[in-house]
Amino acid sequence: MVSKLNNNTLVILCLTLSAALFFFGTGLLPAWQLTWLAASPVLWLSPRLSAGTAFFVAAAALSIGALNEWYYLAIVVPLWVCLLNVVVPACFFGAATLLFRDRVLRGKLWQAVLIVPGFWVLYEYVTSLVSVHGTIGNYGYSQIKFLPILQIASVTGIWGISFSIFLFAATAAALLSAGSVQQKLPAALMASVFLVAVFGYGFWRLAATPKNSPSVKVGLIASDDAKMLVASTPQQTQYVFDQYGKEMQTLTSQGVQVFVLPEHSGPITDASEPVTDAALEELAKQTHAFIAVGVDRIESKRAWNQERLYAPNGTLLTTYNKHHLLPHWEDQFTPSTSRSTVSEPSGTWGLEICKDLDFPRLSRQYSQDGVGLMLVPGWDFFLDGWSHGSIAIMRGVEGGFSVARSAKKSILYVSDDRGHVLGQHGTDFTPFATVVTTVPVRHDVTIYSRFGDWFAWFDIALLLALLGMPFIARD
Repeated sequence: MVSKLNNNTLVILCLTLSAALFFFGTGLLPAWQLTWLAASPVLWLSPRLSAGTAFFVAAAALSIGALNEWYYLAIVVPLWVCLLNVVVPACFFGAATLLFRDRVLRGKLWQAVLIVPGFWVLYEYVTSLVSVHGTIGNYGYSQIKFLPILQIASVTGIWGISFSIFLFAATAAALLSAGSVQQKLPAALMASVFLVAVFGYGFWRLAATPKNSPSVKVGLIASDDAKMLVASTPQQTQYVFDQYGKEMQTLTSQGVQVFVLPEHSGPITDASEPVTDAALEELAKQTHAFIAVGVDRIESKRAWNQERLYAPNGTLLTTYNKHHLLPHWEDQFTPSTSRSTVSEPSGTWGLEICKDLDFPRLSRQYSQDGVGLMLVPGWDFFLDGWSHGSIAIMRGVEGGFSVARSAKKSILYVSDDRGHVLGQHGTDFTPFATVVTTVPVRHDVTIYSRFGDWFAWFDIALLLALLGMPFIARD
């Protein structure tokens, strides 16, 4: 009776602790330190429980933790998607916990340590391939403020960060479990060597940040004012651009060379295009700056979510049409498949829009184009301003380029290829939010940009090998 009571107490304590760590260590505003230990309590407990109970406790802990985004997801996606966001990852974590439990009971602690991160990265990678939201929800984004671990993304993509997090948690659980020193030593050495290499590379890459790179001064401007937030006619669009123009004029004394305005700043039709272009071209000449702005380009038979880049000489330099559209909210637009770059004395600039950066492949292609600065108009849901901006920062680290992202109902961000935030400011429903800062236009050739998701595929191969080992041992 006492043993049963103690076991039940342990279940409650470990479930509560893991759930709390997942809740506060992930989501829209994570405390990144907590993420590293979130899985450890239920993993440590699992060998003490039956298989069914271990699965339930692990799944319950992660599903409770996943409720930290419920209030946000309920605004953005249908209810059934909210439920999937809670249930599916919870079941995968429950399955990973069962595999961990099995290896610990067999005395194969080094396998237990590897199988958890291997299984989780498989889940996140497959999800990114099939989900219309790409990599949103990946636990790697929780580490955006922890720059040393962030650098491994330049080698492995975001997958290396998730792997490191769950490797640490599984190692801690395995070393605290029952087992001999001979069983624990290989697991401890293996995890230590891997994590020392990851952090060593991270500190080295930060210290090796190039100095005196070519740079430009960017000015980000966004407005959450009711009259500026939504423009539904060409006349309203003209008003919006007039107001933005006045704000830009106030910043010219600071030497801004590139202005970035949000997406969906207003519709441009075939009839209104000449007038709008003339106004923005004149504004570019007056401010002696490039102007990147997101608009709704409405044609007779189709519409584009478009970014237009105007040059200081008064010309429309290039346009870019968004690839990845937000379901339901942007169903009226046609997705594109073309990229847009411009070559300037400072380096190569690329154009993307908001949700495009949720998908690593497009940014990786831009990296192969040699891009050193990405100009990104956006529009968020206010609650996700930090998290969606973090995704853009991650793409810059993976691809080796700086990012200037201006979004309504969000946070304005400028970051470099190491993930340093060079400037930020919340829009906070203010008439105008601005950021003016100097950003390097530096293209860093990364392993990830060259070889893509090689680590995810290596992880899958490793996981298959681990899953097959018990059957090989029987033979």
